[in-house]
Amino acid sequence: MNAKAAPPTDTGERATGLPGQTLNLSLATLAFALTFWAWNLIGPLAVRYTAEMQLSSTQKALLVATPVLVGSVGRIPVGALTDRFGGRLMFPVLTLVSVPFVLLVAFAGNARSFPMLIVFGFFLGIAGTTFAVGIPFVNAWYQADRRGFATGIFGAGMGGTALSSFLTPRFVTWFGYTATHVIVAVVLVATAALCWFVMRNSPRWTPNVDPVVPKMTAALRLPVTWRMSFLYAVTFGGFVAFSTYLPTYLKDVYSFDLTAAGTRTAGFAIAAVLARPVGGILSDRLGPRTVVALSLAGTAVLALVIAFEPPPELPAGIAFVVLAFFLGLGTGGVFAWVARQAPPERVGSVTGLVGAAGGLGGYFPPLVMGFTFHQVFPGYGLGLALLCVVAVIALLFTWLGMKIPAAREAAAQRS
Repeated sequence: MNAKAAPPTDTGERATGLPGQTLNLSLATLAFALTFWAWNLIGPLAVRYTAEMQLSSTQKALLVATPVLVGSVGRIPVGALTDRFGGRLMFPVLTLVSVPFVLLVAFAGNARSFPMLIVFGFFLGIAGTTFAVGIPFVNAWYQADRRGFATGIFGAGMGGTALSSFLTPRFVTWFGYTATHVIVAVVLVATAALCWFVMRNSPRWTPNVDPVVPKMTAALRLPVTWRMSFLYAVTFGGFVAFSTYLPTYLKDVYSFDLTAAGTRTAGFAIAAVLARPVGGILSDRLGPRTVVALSLAGTAVLALVIAFEPPPELPAGIAFVVLAFFLGLGTGGVFAWVARQAPPERVGSVTGLVGAAGGLGGYFPPLVMGFTFHQVFPGYGLGLALLCVVAVIALLFTWLGMKIPAAREAAAQRS
């Protein structure tokens, strides 16, 4: 599988105009979207689980957040394995491995067992690790000045959360709870087959056969890994936290039912999905530092607006959609930055670590929201205020702490 392909001799020539790059970018984006649907199966049904099992706000938050944990931490080894085996193998393998846990979540839900839901939801997080496969996979297909575009388009696959929020509650109504999980499982099997038979690694890609532990250690030594991990934890973490917890939030604050909350959560996710490639494309033109700074500033302002619980529908809806747009813009900007700064042979490892940080950034906010809801502070205002504070800190870091790395990057591109 292209293991003997010669590495590119010039950064500007890497993957220039390669036949098949659009097809493989499309397949990777599709696989990412559908595995993200599976990853987010529990969140849209959290209201149902809460009613059936009489869950507390803390238990409800833990249930929603648990799949995020493996989907986050699992990206670290998956990124390293992608450097070695390539996306053409890793996409179908991870997609198939996720299938049993989709069905086991249905079994746990039918048994109305909170402990089983936690355990199977934990392993359902495997579906969320495909992000660490796609970034290095599409990166190898495109030249340096088009990678913001490519990673932005691929990142739009996080729209799988919108699919889940919109379709999962409706499928439960139309086909039943168990049948919904079976449908998702069948879709994953078909996706794995499509990837295996049609997808190909870039001819410019070469496997990195270095031992995994030293490779991860080397990636951890790179300053870009730590800088981008922090920024992605805020931008993508914010998106994940809202896309998984928003149905619960809308039920608690605005008394929407399961389907209505899912529809509005899908709108939130779609806004972020549309913004992600915009963030990547703008990063190619304006520089990722500017795009990420704009994203964080908008996130801080909108978090405060939402904390005051504006009236439902128009004011609240606009506020959530604009917040989603800013978060999506930042996710596209951060990975355009990763593509510029990470050494080509370390892109998978760096992607895994940064992706893990982003997922972990989405793991803790639901727990904070659930714990503070009517226990520490009335409503969710405290949690949203904390988001504002973190976004401001990240903005200052982007604008001041990243000034020197940005200058070095510009000088390197001119040379």
